[in-house]
Amino acid sequence: MKLWQKETQVAAEIERFTVGKDRELDLELAPFDILGSLAHTRMLAEVGLLEQDDLQAVQQELKQLYKEVAGGNFTIEDGVEDVHSQVELLLTQRIGDAGKKIHSGRSRNDQVLVDLKLFMRHQLRGLVEQVEALFHTLQSLSEKHKDKLLPGYTHLQVAMPSSFGLWFGAYAESLVDDLLLVQAAYRISNKNPLGSAAGYGSSFPLNRQMTTDLLGFESLNYNVVYAQMGRGKTERTVATAIAAVAATVARMAMDLCLYMSQNFAFVTLPEELTTGSSIMPHKKNPDVFELMRGKSNRLQSLPNEVALLMANLPSGYHREMQLLKESLFPAFAELQNCLQMANYMLPNLLIRDNIMQDENYKYAFSVEVVNNEVLKGVPFRDAYKNIGAAIAEGTFEAPATVQHTHEGSIGNLCNQEIQEQMQRVLQGFDFIKVDEAVANLLI
Repeated sequence: MKLWQKETQVAAEIERFTVGKDRELDLELAPFDILGSLAHTRMLAEVGLLEQDDLQAVQQELKQLYKEVAGGNFTIEDGVEDVHSQVELLLTQRIGDAGKKIHSGRSRNDQVLVDLKLFMRHQLRGLVEQVEALFHTLQSLSEKHKDKLLPGYTHLQVAMPSSFGLWFGAYAESLVDDLLLVQAAYRISNKNPLGSAAGYGSSFPLNRQMTTDLLGFESLNYNVVYAQMGRGKTERTVATAIAAVAATVARMAMDLCLYMSQNFAFVTLPEELTTGSSIMPHKKNPDVFELMRGKSNRLQSLPNEVALLMANLPSGYHREMQLLKESLFPAFAELQNCLQMANYMLPNLLIRDNIMQDENYKYAFSVEVVNNEVLKGVPFRDAYKNIGAAIAEGTFEAPATVQHTHEGSIGNLCNQEIQEQMQRVLQGFDFIKVDEAVANLLI
């Protein structure tokens, strides 16, 4: 069954090529397609395009289908092109002609648009929850290990003293900024395209604000041409948010791969969280962090992949937009898996004490000594030259402690302020409104 099928039978090779992976990927859209139809049919009844008896039958069966999807009992049958066709087919089989009326006032174009918006909104919420969990883990570890120093690097050369408090806290604050991009993607996804039909509206007296409210959207995509132009643009924005979180995870994983090597030996893991070598019995490989790095680096290519798929397309719908699902759908699961593993692995890190007592890191304290000279009244440039000469002559003595007190430094991590920033970002996601809307649709 195809919603667009007329009398001519499409050649099998054409059907195989054009349908592609839609039937497989559309299973993920099934609950959202049903929610869209629940809202759309209520609106059709409100504007006089669906009788109350038909509405009641359609609503009851759609809710039953939603339960079947939730229970894993929904499939797209052979010969059925997509989820939209499958839902309409099942409704027609079960309740007769009333099932044939649900497509009034909409096109497959705006039907898939609303499915995708609802899907991305849902997936972004899951991403927010995973990022928030990792944020709290990082903040907790920052506080726990705030007094443990480690060398900071520039150009991969020993630079100045850092701390595990700073290191964990840096990635926590990075996630705050990442969530600002996720919030932008969420808000763009949280606009209703339903009623734009094929991209040019409908002659039916549709009530688009009603479906917007029923589905818990923040607002409409008002202009019907732009609603269709949003296909691809929304995905690109979502891909950018995914890539931002992935970049943070990849960089953190890279640090840990370095820090676990014997040349650094700042941290290690219990043997059960590492892998070994087939011929080298001493090996404890950080495979989890390596795979995390690789998967996250691959995710950073996603915005470019989406952009290239959409390159030079004029307004209106074009079939290659279907390929966006193949790029985007697996990315959500991939990133959430990386975040879950990061949240699992980090609390198990075993952190070495007294790292900075190693002779290799004594010159990391050179800036401390320069600053101490300046505090005694020596001009900075003179102090810099004096300490440089002491290093060259081998007479430099490293101090036993560091005194960093300004905001965001070793002695003043500002974790509470970073926590407050995160809370302000999280408050920008109106998940409660969405939950209430969905619950009301399913009553």
